[in-house]
Amino acid sequence: MWRKLTHNWGLKLGSVIFAIMLWVIVTNINDPVITYKVYNVPVKITNTDVITSKGEVFEVLDDTDSIDVVTITASRSVIDSLSDGNVIATADMRNLTMQDTIAIKLSTNKYNDKLESIKGSIDTVKLSVEDKKTVTLALNTTTSGKVGSGYQIGDVTTEQNLVRISGPASVVDQVAKAGVDVDVTGFTSDIGTVVDIDLYDAEGNELSTSGVTMNISSVRVKVEILQTKNVPLKFSVSGTPAAGYQYDGVIESDPAKVKIAGKSAVIGKVKSIEIPAEALDITGKSENLAETLSITDYLPSGVKLAEKSFDGTVSVTVHIEKEAEKDITLKNSQIAVSGIP
Repeated sequence: MWRKLTHNWGLKLGSVIFAIMLWVIVTNINDPVITYKVYNVPVKITNTDVITSKGEVFEVLDDTDSIDVVTITASRSVIDSLSDGNVIATADMRNLTMQDTIAIKLSTNKYNDKLESIKGSIDTVKLSVEDKKTVTLALNTTTSGKVGSGYQIGDVTTEQNLVRISGPASVVDQVAKAGVDVDVTGFTSDIGTVVDIDLYDAEGNELSTSGVTMNISSVRVKVEILQTKNVPLKFSVSGTPAAGYQYDGVIESDPAKVKIAGKSAVIGKVKSIEIPAEALDITGKSENLAETLSITDYLPSGVKLAEKSFDGTVSVTVHIEKEAEKDITLKNSQIAVSGIP
């Protein structure tokens, strides 16, 4: 038996080797090992409470939470059964290093054990870890553009007037104010709209909101649009001047007209601003009465002064003159008699 086994042993060994090589060749021809590339694979960061529980926040640097290219090597039959959605990339915050990096673990959710290899163009997520800071800011309102001719902006109100922002201390410290802006171009009636909240630094430059969270990102704003109109001031006087003096009926004011604003239905009925007689008492006066009045108390309901630079103060002068007598001689020809019975 031994002689039969060892007879032509070289040919027998060669046959075994040839058979193995032939099997490998056939296998590779039918199911060869190939590579498959998946692009822009997101990295899921897990166990973030390791950071947040310590009152800290983190920011991903250099877009390292996305892998540009993941290369998978496996047999054709395995590759053909995979799609982009089967690739999983995770970074466990519990593995955070002293350099604030986390190793990325790559796998597939099927046939993972049949992969020859799986590699990404990057292998770590880079982080910036800081203390968390929260501040509350008043919400400023502004408008841009011009309303329709003959109209102006009235009150601007928001449903909420405070916004709370949180984020890395270095980012939050840059925020000096928060505000919303409404475009009023061409409007002639009230505006109600929802506007995004913007953040600004101390110099008024708009800041990016990335890296911070806000309890509200937008707010409803109401902008009142008022019609404007120029109207004269009308004055009356009370009292009687000193003996031998008379009020000559002339009252001068600076300004003589004012610009008012209000709803169209109200403004249309206002022809003038009436200043009551008790505001100008000429009792016992023997010279012009000079008064400074505030007309804001005499504005009709629903009407306001349109110009912010004008506070309603008006300088008024009532002319008082001394009485004079003059004899006039008439000729008979200048006298006519009428209504004779």
